[in-house]
Amino acid sequence: MMQKCNKYGGWVVFTLMIGAVLAVIPFQQAVTFEARKSGELLAYFLLRDTDKTFQIEYTHSIHQSEVIETYQVENSGVIRQIELEYEDTSIGMPSESEGGGDFEMKDGKYYIRDMKRDFSWIDISVGQVNANHRLLIQNKTIPLSSFSAPGSVVRVKKQKLALWQLWKGVNLLGRSTKV
Repeated sequence: MMQKCNKYGGWVVFTLMIGAVLAVIPFQQAVTFEARKSGELLAYFLLRDTDKTFQIEYTHSIHQSEVIETYQVENSGVIRQIELEYEDTSIGMPSESEGGGDFEMKDGKYYIRDMKRDFSWIDISVGQVNANHRLLIQNKTIPLSSFSAPGSVVRVKKQKLALWQLWKGVNLLGRSTKV
């Protein structure tokens, strides 16, 4: 009888060890939002749940009009800005396409399309007053202030997450994190 318990106990320990190892190995591709200072994972969305594009929308601090930046996540891990839409060419906004992209004015808005501005990560200072930074993805609008304090800086980047990070973090698309 004792020999049978040891045999099954060994399998239980082995299974628990394998589960623990699998829980900490990063495997799921995601776009993450981290607190820049601490590196704490604040929120994420899984790349399998989207077409690998997302937008950041905010109110420009000087001319108080809306700006939409469109990004695409490349397989290499780069986050590429592919489009910029805005309403005013005053301070802080381009009046023409710089370094690539097609500049167009349509219906009172300015567009720079076909951009290829590559970033390893993007730091966003979450507005304290009027900026109201928002993530636009899959017809959802998610205020960055819903998971980060106004005035803080969040780092947006592509990375692989482990099971324990998926369970602990906030999935912005509200989908199950089960794999």
